[in-house]
Amino acid sequence: MKCAQSLLLLALAFLPLSLCQAPGVRLPGPLRHARIKAREPGQGPAKKKDNKYFHEPGGTDELGHYDARYFKEEVPYDEHRPNLRHLIRSYLTVFRTLGVETWLAHGTLLGWWWNGQIMPWDYDLDVQVSSTTLYYLGKNYNRTMHEYHYVNEATGEQQTKTYLLDINPHHVERDRGDGMNVIDARWIDLSNGMFIDITGLAERDPVRMPGIWSCKNYHRYRTRDLYPMRESEFEGVPATIPYSFDRILTEEYGQKSLVTTEWQGHRWEPELKEWVKIPEPPAPPPSMDDKEKVEKDKVPPPNISS
Repeated sequence: MKCAQSLLLLALAFLPLSLCQAPGVRLPGPLRHARIKAREPGQGPAKKKDNKYFHEPGGTDELGHYDARYFKEEVPYDEHRPNLRHLIRSYLTVFRTLGVETWLAHGTLLGWWWNGQIMPWDYDLDVQVSSTTLYYLGKNYNRTMHEYHYVNEATGEQQTKTYLLDINPHHVERDRGDGMNVIDARWIDLSNGMFIDITGLAERDPVRMPGIWSCKNYHRYRTRDLYPMRESEFEGVPATIPYSFDRILTEEYGQKSLVTTEWQGHRWEPELKEWVKIPEPPAPPPSMDDKEKVEKDKVPPPNISS
């Protein structure tokens, strides 16, 4: 009897799936084909799934600071800083209007420390929020567009720019994962793709490390270094900064970041309280050999006739 049952079970295992399912029940497409679908010969290994939400054009450091969906062309050096000013002014103004707490971080906080302005070599901006705030933004303001009105300093005309608040759907994940989604949200200029990176901080291990806040990119902060927040201004609008800003900056960039006066082709001018671009050195005068070569090149070749 046991032998007969074994043979029956073995036979059922090799029956087509369509004969085994209950009458009148149609399995979903992927399940119907799950047992027979296979990769064709020569197709090679399956491609790794692209899990990254935000994408950049890439190729150079500068191109890594545009959102690929709205990128048209690189913004020139003389124009990128005014565009960043509108980015941060609009962001800080809108968030304050919404009653949402956010504060300056990373290189943007360093720019605040020097003169309350964006450093001229920066191509993006960084701010932080709490994970609770991030969840609130994702639930209530994800993919919302915000108009910002300003006066063009060159022409005096009133102009309008539109920005997008885009929340990464992976923001709810506590761990770094594959590192493709460490940026939780962005404030994006729809006219050119420039953006502000927004990252959320949370107490990720309150049992073993109480009072330690961190983002997915392993930046850690003590509660007493963040709170109580300080009110200040940045690029002419009200801004919030962490309480122990000096400790945060020296831990991230080192003590030299607060005293070095030449960086990235710019020099700090204390009288102007401004980072000024160091001019390119003039080209050396041509040597005698260069002059002789130029004169030689001017001589026309001989007219050779057949």
